[in-house]
Formats: sequence, structure tokens, C-alpha cells
Amino acid sequence: MTHPERPTRLQRCELAVPATSPRFFAKAAAGAADSLFLDLEDAVAPSHKDQARAQAIEALQAIDWGRKTVAVRVNGLDTPWALKDIVDIARQCPRLDLILLPKTGCGADVRFVDQLLTLVERETGRGKRIGIEVLIESAKGVANVEEIAQASDRLEAMIFGVGDYTVDMRTHDRVFGRPSERYAVLTDADAQGVRQRHWNDQWHFAMARIATACRAWGLRPIDGPFTDFGDPDGFRACAQRAKALGFEGKWAIHPSQIGLANEVFSPSAEELEWAARTTELLAQTTRDGQGAVGAKGVLIDMAHQKLADSIVQRQALIDGNLR
Repeated sequence: MTHPERPTRLQRCELAVPATSPRFFAKAAAGAADSLFLDLEDAVAPSHKDQARAQAIEALQAIDWGRKTVAVRVNGLDTPWALKDIVDIARQCPRLDLILLPKTGCGADVRFVDQLLTLVERETGRGKRIGIEVLIESAKGVANVEEIAQASDRLEAMIFGVGDYTVDMRTHDRVFGRPSERYAVLTDADAQGVRQRHWNDQWHFAMARIATACRAWGLRPIDGPFTDFGDPDGFRACAQRAKALGFEGKWAIHPSQIGLANEVFSPSAEELEWAARTTELLAQTTRDGQGAVGAKGVLIDMAHQKLADSIVQRQALIDGNLR
């Protein structure tokens, strides 16, 4: 299936930066995160919304953000600040890459923002087209995720907003992103009368649905926050779970999480070695007139070549050799 052509962006880590904290802006610009967003929404009190918007505009105009993907998380469409957030920032910030739309519940939300951006681009003659990424953070959003994924060719990424989704689903988990010990199964007793408790992932359904919709429609699936930034092992485990489901990046709500996200969502040395070895093996197999070969008891065929190519391309993007 052919998808609309979208910019190729590296988004292993997306750093959250409160727009009311200018002291963090230069550090974020010089840091190791591939992408970041200036936050006008949850990190900003209602009395500071206008100030935060002005500071985000100033930062986007004045700071050298290098090659980073820079977004602004605007306020939700059901708030009094959303229109000015979207229009003022789009008008005044040529450096802006993406509008990050929270609380996205249906395709109409995306189409509305798309139309606003189209009008601003016509008005200003803006040269660089503004993309959209959305937060899926409600039961309605998850239920409509396939519709949302097809809503606009500006749409580039979907983010699983586990915090508000937790609230909406009324699970009462107090640390967002961390698994719950309550979501577990208890085995029957063994010969010694011992029963084992096995934890499960209560967010698997929502995450798998988001990842599938993204891959079906050519978007980037990005995992959201892990709010216990004092637990690096927990963050890494959740990032690895997301990668296993097909996600290609994760939010960082603290600078200590940036390196962990970059590590998990980069090909490992073992993966790169496997890709090179597989490519060489299949090249020889093709020269011999065969389409598949056994390697250490495992069938290797052209599907593995596609996997090897994707690993190599991912590393090339990280190295800056693929844009």
C-alpha cells in the first residue's frame, strides 16, 4: 500500500520541556534527544497559558535547535487557548516542525487542525509545511485510532498518552507508565502447594492497536511518559516492551531518560552484525539460485533481508546519512 509522502524523522526520544521554564530551553537544544516539544498544556497552570505561549514563540525564534525535530504541545481543542496556540505559533515560528495535539478523540480533530494550518500557510506564504502528531490518551481515542490515522496527510506520529488514558479508564494507577501488580494471574498450586503470580501488561491492547494503526497508515508510533524518573530499570523495561510492539521511540519527562530511550530504540551491535551476516548469506544464496537457506537450524529467506535492510536504514538515520 502506498502512503502519503511524509518527512523522515528520527524520534527515538521526545523530550518534554515546559514552556514556562526558559532556563531549560538551551539545554534541551544542546541535549541528546532527537526531538522535543515545548509544552503549553499539562505542564502549565491556567493563569500562565498566555505567558507560556509567548515564551515558546520567543524560544522558537531565538534558539538554534540544530537538526532536532521541534514540536509544541498546544492546549486541547476544548479549551479557550487552543486557537491562539495553533494560529499564533504557526504564524510566527518558521522553525516549527510539528503541532502536538493532545486529547485527540476522532479524525475530525485532526482535520480541523490541518485546515487551520493550511489557512495560516496560505496567509503567510510559509515555506516549510507544518506536520501534526497526536496524543491518543482517551478511551474514545483508542476506539477511533484507525480513523484518526487516516485523517490527514500532515499527520506523522501517534503517541500513547498513558497518563490521561489511565484517568479515563479509571484504573487508579498513581505512577503513569508503570505496570500494575493488580493486573496479574495466579497459577494453580504446584506439588508443594505454592501458587505463582504472573504480572501482565494492562496497556497491551491500547498500545498494540496504536502501533498497528500507525504501521498500516505510514505513521510513527511513539510511547508516552514513564513518570517515575528515579527508576531507570523500569523505564528501560517499558521502552523495550514498546519496541517489541513496533514503537520507534518514547517520551522523556526528565533528562536522565534520554540516553535510555536512545539506547533501546537504536539497533544493537548484535542486530547490526546479524543484518550484515544475513545480507551476505542471502547474497550468496541468490547467486546459487536459491531463495532460502538454513543457518544454525533457522530458515533464512527474503523476509529476513527486508528486516536486515530496515535495521541498516535505521542506523543510517541515526548516523545522519538518511534524511
